[in-house]
Formats: sequence, structure tokens, C-alpha cells
Amino acid sequence: MITRDVVEQFFGMVGGGADPDAIAMLFSDDIDWDVPGSPSIPWTGRRSSRADVADYLRTLGANIVPEENVDEIETILYDGDHAVMLGRFGRVARTTGRRYEMAVAMHFQVSGDKIIKFRLYEDSFQVANAYAE
Repeated sequence: MITRDVVEQFFGMVGGGADPDAIAMLFSDDIDWDVPGSPSIPWTGRRSSRADVADYLRTLGANIVPEENVDEIETILYDGDHAVMLGRFGRVARTTGRRYEMAVAMHFQVSGDKIIKFRLYEDSFQVANAYAE
């Protein structure tokens, strides 16, 4: 399977509301995952296993209002086993009802048919402010 196929499958599953455990199956058993950001945001930080990926997706889902999501993929760039998505996310914080919108980038590295490295770059300052009580 080529990088493009795996990444498109990821976005199709996420966009289609697939179960977190099913999405996590796209990742290797050992994953190099990082979502840099404020420690006050429960889904930021490093993760290293497929189970951690599913936990990330559940945690994120519990903290946003999914039916209010606005996701826009502007482009996906592919280079061998790497892919970079550039786009915009709009979310509503479940606890405060505040909307936040931001430019985002995702970096994937794929080996065979599994994602082995993932980075999400988002405006964690804006996200943290949306959740601040």
C-alpha cells in the first residue's frame, strides 16, 4: 500500500466518524506520535502505541462538539513515505461552548500499510483559551 492510500483512508475514516479503535488500526503497534501544546489540553503530548491513538481520539471527541466541526483540507503533499496535510479546523469546546478556528498541519510517515509517525500542529494557545473557565 502506498502512502497516499493510507493517508486517504485515515481521512476517510475520521471524516466518516469511524470508531476510534478502527482508526487506530491504521497505525503501527509502536507509533511516534506527538501533538505539541499546552499541558492543560488533555489530548496534547506524546503517544507511543495504537491503544494511545484510540485514547487520543476518544479524549478529543469527549471534549468537542463533533456536529459543530468544520474541517477543510487545503492540500496534501506527498513525498515517498511522508505526507503533509495543510488545512483549517473549526471546533466548539464542549465545556465552554466557545468556537475556535485555526490553520493546522499534519505530518504522517507511512511504512507498508501503517502510519509510523504522526504530528499535528495546531494553535494550542487558541485551543487552551477556548477551554479556559
